[in-house]
Amino acid sequence: MKKYYVYILTNKHCTVLYTGVTSDLLRRVYEHKNHLEKDSFTAKYNTTRLVYFEATSDVRAALEREKQIKSWNRDRKSALIMEMNPHWEDLYSQLMRG
Repeated sequence: MKKYYVYILTNKHCTVLYTGVTSDLLRRVYEHKNHLEKDSFTAKYNTTRLVYFEATSDVRAALEREKQIKSWNRDRKSALIMEMNPHWEDLYSQLMRG
């Protein structure tokens, strides 16, 4: 069963938040970390730290959730991140280990 991920990235100082959706979280975060899209928002603001993600098997639900989170203010997004990742650690390395 295919999974879809809604994720949030931030920069080194946690001053910028980026919300995205993908079917391959490891690949997508790798692309962000390595600035493979040179003119992208994430490259411009160096948002390379994965601080939150959630998974679903329903692509429509993932897209709807991405829209919902994007509509929230910073405090609400921060609270969501804090529930899963209170220290705002980069979760990418944990994903790499499985």
